[in-house]
Amino acid sequence: QVQLVESGGGLAQAGGSLRLSCAASGRTFANYHMGWFRQAPGKVREFVGDINWLGTITYATDSVKGRFTISSDNVKNTMYLQMNNLKPEDTAIYYCTYGRNGGWPYWGQGTQVTVSS
Repeated sequence: QVQLVESGGGLAQAGGSLRLSCAASGRTFANYHMGWFRQAPGKVREFVGDINWLGTITYATDSVKGRFTISSDNVKNTMYLQMNNLKPEDTAIYYCTYGRNGGWPYWGQGTQVTVSS
């Protein structure tokens, strides 16, 4: 089992910044990938991006490119999501997920991000 603990959500004004963290513990994998999803009220869960054990990063949505940055600290088994120039449409619950070989079997509890206009 892998446990994921997220932190860093909260309230921000449009144009502001927040940094989310996701710490993985337990039976972690060598060839892992960690990712961020988000779910806005009334919408389906959306893939934001991920990073793998090689440091390769993928951003899935054009709406966050240039504003959001994914990084990781392999020593701490922690992934980060730096969110800059936040917009009200970024308001969502952000979920951290962990897996390998394309699967996402482990999920964090989610952290609320609210951006006011």
